[in-house]
Amino acid sequence: MNQLLEEKYKELGISEKVYAFGEKIEQELKERFEKIDANAEYNQMKVIAAMQKNRVSAECFNISSGYGYNDMGRDTLERVYADCFGGEDALVRPQITCGTHALALALMSNLRPGDELLSPVGKPYDTLEEVIGIRPSKGSLAEYGITYSQVDLLPDGSFDYDGIRNAIHENTRLVTIQRSKGYQTRPTLSVERIGELITFIKNIKPDVICMVDNCYGEFVEDREPLAVGADMMVGSLIKNPGGGLAPIGGYIVGKKECVENAAYRLTSPGLGKEVGASLGVIQSFYQGLFLAPTVVSGALKGAIFAADIYEKLGYKVVPDSTESRHDIIQAVEFQNRDAMIAFCEGIQAAAPVDSYVTPEPWAMPGYDCDVIMAAGAFVQGSSIELSADGPVKPPYAVYFQGGLTWYHAKLGILMSLQKLYERNLVNIDELC
Repeated sequence: MNQLLEEKYKELGISEKVYAFGEKIEQELKERFEKIDANAEYNQMKVIAAMQKNRVSAECFNISSGYGYNDMGRDTLERVYADCFGGEDALVRPQITCGTHALALALMSNLRPGDELLSPVGKPYDTLEEVIGIRPSKGSLAEYGITYSQVDLLPDGSFDYDGIRNAIHENTRLVTIQRSKGYQTRPTLSVERIGELITFIKNIKPDVICMVDNCYGEFVEDREPLAVGADMMVGSLIKNPGGGLAPIGGYIVGKKECVENAAYRLTSPGLGKEVGASLGVIQSFYQGLFLAPTVVSGALKGAIFAADIYEKLGYKVVPDSTESRHDIIQAVEFQNRDAMIAFCEGIQAAAPVDSYVTPEPWAMPGYDCDVIMAAGAFVQGSSIELSADGPVKPPYAVYFQGGLTWYHAKLGILMSLQKLYERNLVNIDELC
């Protein structure tokens, strides 16, 4: 079988040396992979328990249209999300177009003119800059008289507690905590660290709303941020919780009042959660959530595999090959434009869709520089599927994530290494 497998990888373009190097790394990671599988099993049981508790039935998969009144499948799914993630209520809708939309919705519905938004973990993800008004944009929070304050992390990645204490005042209404690193090379925040930060903030101002941007973090650990005091948790269905099957959508889960505010903003005052047809996608939402723990485990294995390989080749990787994991993203700093682009070309070449396409840097909306993106996905923009992207500027860091199966993630990493090896950008001869 091993010989047959190696021949199949060779057929796909992986050389003998690259394959041998990958096999050596994989053998070293068996113990870590077993821990990932154990966590996935726990989260799988958690999802099943939530579905059984809420009596999910075949009738939940029926299509609704128009106003979507009395959509049993939609309403049941929102109860499943609330129970699965530990919230009082949830909003899970195809009308939420992406993660940025979900975050904007949560912010705009729970902030009012004169309020201040505080980020105690540094600059938020690039696309939120225009939502907030850090970069001017029509309809931003700034246009509605909502101010913004930011406290950067300390150089070692820890929280600046003194700075946070000084930044909280009577107008501080909502604190946004981005769990994942975004296009930065800071550490991703564990649920435990998020809990410590929320406890500190609530001790200063108990009535402040603590919102966690949970994108890329769902099912990576055995608990979610609502378990450690978050009032609201936000994410995208074309990331972890959609399991690769959800074709669109986002969620907000947490305190009932926060979710209701978001529902009234998504639809209309007076209508809220009562309207919003599921339009035939509801079964994929259910089945995607059911598969999500297993899909996330494959993506985690791919991230660890990538970290170990590129660290051994001398690159800075965040997190490093030994650190605990709190999201599915793996950053690799190449300090070299050509190497960064070659990596992305390898990820694209390993895709089941559009493998023949060559990714090129382009001026992507919402970013302040060219961005390169590699993704041959069944769902456009789905970053739970194998993908890699990054802003084409120093330190030329690429952000790798996803893989609906571990085996596909493995192929993607090997193909990225193959592209670098063919261009003499790495030397693996002494490491095989």
